[in-house]
Amino acid sequence: TGYSGSLYAIKDYYSVDPRLLDPNAGRPQAQLKRMLRTAKRLGLRVMMDLVINHTAFDSVLVAQHPEWYKYDAAGKRVHPSARDGRKKVVWGDLVEIDNADSPDREQLWQYWLGLVRHYAALGFDGFRCDAAYKVPAALWTFLIQELKHAYPDRLFVAESLGCPIEQTVQLAQAGFDYVFNSSKWWDWNGRWCVNHYQRTAPWAPSISFPESHDTERLATELGGDRAAVRQRYAFAGLYASGVMMPMGFEYGFRRRLDVVKTRPQDWEEPAWDLRDFIADVHRIKMTYRVFNEEGPIRLLRVRNREVFACVKSSRDGAERALLLLNKNRCYPQRCWLGSLGRVFAPPERIDDLALDGRLHHTPDFRTGRLKPAGVNVLYYRREEEGGAVRPTSSERC
Repeated sequence: TGYSGSLYAIKDYYSVDPRLLDPNAGRPQAQLKRMLRTAKRLGLRVMMDLVINHTAFDSVLVAQHPEWYKYDAAGKRVHPSARDGRKKVVWGDLVEIDNADSPDREQLWQYWLGLVRHYAALGFDGFRCDAAYKVPAALWTFLIQELKHAYPDRLFVAESLGCPIEQTVQLAQAGFDYVFNSSKWWDWNGRWCVNHYQRTAPWAPSISFPESHDTERLATELGGDRAAVRQRYAFAGLYASGVMMPMGFEYGFRRRLDVVKTRPQDWEEPAWDLRDFIADVHRIKMTYRVFNEEGPIRLLRVRNREVFACVKSSRDGAERALLLLNKNRCYPQRCWLGSLGRVFAPPERIDDLALDGRLHHTPDFRTGRLKPAGVNVLYYRREEEGGAVRPTSSERC
């Protein structure tokens, strides 16, 4: 890293931070390669954070290739910035790369291609592309297509937070394997999040998350409400194809991550342990295809604004899941299920996945009761006749 020490202020793309190395264990790149091999033996796939929109202001490239950078009217290199509400945040430790209009653009793009080829050959399984929307979509298409000729299994994930949905769609169309969605900020009111989902779903699956290194810790946001934290993770895990969480989420860590200041010594005393619950969410994702696809999502009215309800379908319509969330963290809530058969399935053919306990409902299945901050997941797969999926009565109409 550069002078600031930020993980996103890259000084030399081919160097490894000395703090991560054993001085007696051989060359840095060899140590990195051994780490990647060890991870694979443990069943882990490792992704690299690919930062090509900017470098540290003291990067080796500043002297080697000054023509690769953006300059303002005064001839000074441009620092990247972003809006946080009415406030403009400028990262003075960074300088922007001119990936679109550099006079040496061809060599610049070849440099990035050499970089991803190098780390793919070293053993990285993919790239989380930082601030992807600030990089020309054409460059991403070039890198993705070229690398996948030699490494077809390498993943490219677009970090697309903070940009208009139109730019996220452009990234999805550029060939990314995944984009990020903004469901973390959805309060389960309105349709904007589903509308965004529907815009990107035809092009690329998306990743949800309950918190990230760019947000407050969820345990802090929710005042240490364990049930509400569980609920948000369940939603993130089942809403979209992918799910992500930072280290410490499972233990209810409160201290916000910082890309400059966070150190191993910042490990906290666990407030709780959600590992079993998280494993249950992942087990459901692995078992039922509907949770691993960006299939259609339909919002339902259940006669109670304190209850969120939606039906998610697999792309072929064979699987459906009903997701019920009690938005009220203090009191149980009742919801109307009487019209469920028209959009979901007859009650006798529904499986309760019991992620957070079974749904309490009346014998006629017309009314359900959710506990505070509760989450209930009901699953249905259409029966098959003669090798074909039999439609429900509502689909025959």
